[in-house]
Amino acid sequence: MTESKEQQLSRISIAAESALQDDVRGLIKELNATLLELTPPEFVFHMTAEQMAEPDTTVFIAREDGQAVACGALKRHADGVGEVKRMYTRPSHRGRKIGAMIVERVEALARQEGLRRLVLETGDQHPAAWTVYERAGFTRCGAVLDYPDSKWSVFYEKQLTPSSRHSP
Repeated sequence: MTESKEQQLSRISIAAESALQDDVRGLIKELNATLLELTPPEFVFHMTAEQMAEPDTTVFIAREDGQAVACGALKRHADGVGEVKRMYTRPSHRGRKIGAMIVERVEALARQEGLRRLVLETGDQHPAAWTVYERAGFTRCGAVLDYPDSKWSVFYEKQLTPSSRHSP
């Protein structure tokens, strides 16, 4: 008997974790290799595990049975802008909406921190990623932050209203 998607998702946990763990470094290595297969190196905008571990970035790791299977991050910039970074789901776990769950966590944290806008850059060869972002309410826009405008990049943004604060 095969598990339903709901049963599969119930085994997934997502938490903010350090990017410096060996299994997370493995995910980052897989992500980098995947991007380099599809995009010229000068248009692949990596962050190292060390950069992802800096205080301006929160990394979310999805785990199934303790194994790291997906990641994504929120990088904070000036003027209330947050950037969705380093989104990756292992091929064996794609199609299960894990990426969408990570985007939800990134957005929830951005709202909680009072960020007003989320932006991201993704590749022109990543239609599955576009679907995740568009379903989450992101819209295409021009180049963001300091990224060059190129045929290799697709940019998205989403305006946020901060989460309401709980009254004491």
